[in-house]
Amino acid sequence: MSCPPTRRTILRGLALAATASAVPLPALASPLPGRASSPSPDPAGYVPPLRQMRGMWIASVLNINWPSKPGLTADEQKAEYLAWLDLAQARRLNSVFVQIRPTADAFWPSPYEPWSQYLTGTQGQDPGYDPLAFLVEQTHRRGLAFHAWFNPYRVSMQGDPARLHPDHPGRRHPDWIVAYGGRLYYNPGMPEVRAFVQDAMMDAVTRYDIDGLHFDDYFYPVNTPAFDDSAAFTRYGQGFPDLAAWRRNNVDLLVQEMQQRVRRAKPEVAWGISPSGIWRNRSTDPLGSDTDGGQSYDNLHADTRGWVKKGWLDYIAPQLYWYIGQSNADYAKLVPWWSDVAAGTGVQLWIGQAAYKAGAAGQPAPWFQPDELTRHLTLNRDHPVVGGDIWYNSGDLRADRIGSISTVVADHYTRPALPPLLPRLADGPAPRRPVLASAHMTDGGVELSIVATGRTLPFQFAIFRLDRKARPGDFADARHLAAVVPAGRHVRWVDPQGARGAYYYVTAVDRVSRQSPPGGGRRVIV
Repeated sequence: MSCPPTRRTILRGLALAATASAVPLPALASPLPGRASSPSPDPAGYVPPLRQMRGMWIASVLNINWPSKPGLTADEQKAEYLAWLDLAQARRLNSVFVQIRPTADAFWPSPYEPWSQYLTGTQGQDPGYDPLAFLVEQTHRRGLAFHAWFNPYRVSMQGDPARLHPDHPGRRHPDWIVAYGGRLYYNPGMPEVRAFVQDAMMDAVTRYDIDGLHFDDYFYPVNTPAFDDSAAFTRYGQGFPDLAAWRRNNVDLLVQEMQQRVRRAKPEVAWGISPSGIWRNRSTDPLGSDTDGGQSYDNLHADTRGWVKKGWLDYIAPQLYWYIGQSNADYAKLVPWWSDVAAGTGVQLWIGQAAYKAGAAGQPAPWFQPDELTRHLTLNRDHPVVGGDIWYNSGDLRADRIGSISTVVADHYTRPALPPLLPRLADGPAPRRPVLASAHMTDGGVELSIVATGRTLPFQFAIFRLDRKARPGDFADARHLAAVVPAGRHVRWVDPQGARGAYYYVTAVDRVSRQSPPGGGRRVIV
């Protein structure tokens, strides 16, 4: 029995089910980021992490999430995106992964590829503003991290090259294109194609202030000679034992070279991939997982385990889109397997969570249990290599069918969390210590006045509230973290949970999540 489909085979269904941004958010018991939290008691022995990936995917292909349909005005597109940021804050997330190159096109004025049809309805038509600049600016204004999500090789969701824009690279270089399954792809086996797609993506990395470069699970579409790259294999495949080994090497080169290019251009940008969740089954390879499903190594020519072991990524976020106890792909078996793969490598492990399955028609019974997803995150706590989760997709976080997402937020996200800090960046310069200029009671709670120091403004302020003077270690986790707020030169913030006698401390946090020493130590007296 094969595993359920990943995003690869559900895109069209999700596009039809996508909800418009005007849909109101379900009410949440948990407060918004930037507001103080009153968390439920943590389980015995559990220490809430200071840093944790809490992300969601915002898909643009087929207008699944944003924009909700092609041809919206610039103001309508902007309003929709701001509503997605509202959702991210309501769900207490700290990062968004936004698809800005879904089909060899662009959500920015690219010199390499045409404007995306998902903006205006016509490929190559200028939307009248720079969407990527707007996305990044507004995301950062909320104190959220922006990860730019790219698909490297998919050219079109339809199979006729003549329907591409006349200046599309696929029209200028028809030999670069492979038609398969009613869609068009760039040929990953051609070195000039690999260099071109890297150039196209690096254009966004170098020109925009993004926090991460992100790939999903799409590389080769399928392991079959019907994907006709035979001419390229004849030309470039000498020395490889078979077609599959050559294709796998082509993907390896893309991954390794992307790391090198990102590190050279912008070393503080996080680089990672969210592959399908099974590398190989143990029945195929003794190093594989105890599963019986589709294998990325064999089916998609993606050696996901190898990329981690070779240190070619900053993080990996496998799509573990299965329930606990599923016979052919048990979430409870895959989390420890991936934890073992990532342990000691310096590669962060974040888990791709299937919000789209919870309470959805046609799913098996476990997905109709409101606590299925919250049990996933509870299980993750037993595996400290897991550094957080990314949810697919944002529309399902909004829909909150059967209350599954609200349950996750109430059980796991009541406390704030900073985004992860990549180990390779941990020793870099920390931001300057801020000044907590005042802390006093008001009718609404305790008002803090925070002043940034130094020429460079930090990205966020992390605010800690204690019932005593701080001791060493009090700022290493989230037990005393009251809020994370966007930074500025001078920020005023009110803690509605504050009371007389509380002690407040503030740290400055930079864009990669490095933290300053604490400033403050002010006790609220009046």
